[in-house]
Amino acid sequence: MIRFLRHAEAGSRRLWNGPDRERPLTDEGSRRAEAVAALLSADGVSRILSSPYARCLQSVEPLAKATGLTVEIDPALAEGADPREVRALLWRVEPGTVLCSHGDVAADLIGGLTTGGADLDGTLAWEKGSIWNLERAPGGRITRGRYLPPPPIA
Repeated sequence: MIRFLRHAEAGSRRLWNGPDRERPLTDEGSRRAEAVAALLSADGVSRILSSPYARCLQSVEPLAKATGLTVEIDPALAEGADPREVRALLWRVEPGTVLCSHGDVAADLIGGLTTGGADLDGTLAWEKGSIWNLERAPGGRITRGRYLPPPPIA
């Protein structure tokens, strides 16, 4: 299984004064990232790929710490990425990989899976901190997906 994670809650774009790539998670987002790590760390994660944006990196840092893995930055997961590059990345990663990206990338990816004939369980959503569990057939095509809402935070 491959997991696609939308980054956790970040500060407001409108109120952030620095470059958007550097906009960090909020306190709630940091707690959500910890909850995601608790949910996924015991579930066979073997690789973590992330957008280079701070909010994505911060969303998977607790998972990396819990699993002892290094977060790999992949520009194909950046905000505004070409959907073809994201799909190509999805087809070549191995099961056990977690991909962390943005809402626009999630919308393109999940929307594309529906038109590609994948059987998707649950609502077509990509809330901040949510996860899509994706199953791939031999040859790379995603055949099934299951939406997991953002895990609760303490």
